[in-house]
Amino acid sequence: MSTQTIEPQQVTLKQLKPFYGPVQAVQPVDVTIRPRSVTAIIGPSGCGKSTVLRCINRMHETIAFARVEGQVLLLDEPCSALDPVSTYKIEELLVELKQRYTIVIVTHNMQQAARIADRTMVFMVDRTQARPLGVLVEEDVTNKIFTAPRDPRTEEYISGRVG
Repeated sequence: MSTQTIEPQQVTLKQLKPFYGPVQAVQPVDVTIRPRSVTAIIGPSGCGKSTVLRCINRMHETIAFARVEGQVLLLDEPCSALDPVSTYKIEELLVELKQRYTIVIVTHNMQQAARIADRTMVFMVDRTQARPLGVLVEEDVTNKIFTAPRDPRTEEYISGRVG
């Protein structure tokens, strides 16, 4: 009897354009999610975080132009409404699991992103269009996002001035 090991995979999004019916929900997203890492997606409500996560999930299905293979774990607010001890246990588990999986986590908890994510994507809402549109404003090493963001919208969000 042999066992097959499926390696964690990189997830590459090129010009991902989520729509709800005829309405575009998020501006095109270009990003690479590295294997064996935790990538956090943060941003205010309605900016497209969960929409992008659902799109990655759909890529596991048979779609001619998009595909994700391997061990990818997608989590949407896994610690929402949990006490701090339970949250800590889940975070410990995620840090352990990244040795075998590529993990993408959507969270409103910026402290959680800072604690466990290797990289962070920051989404905001662009209200200059006729309809609000989610936009990826920055993606980088988590420590850099929280200490020296390149985009002023990231600084405004993580400091609590926007959200």
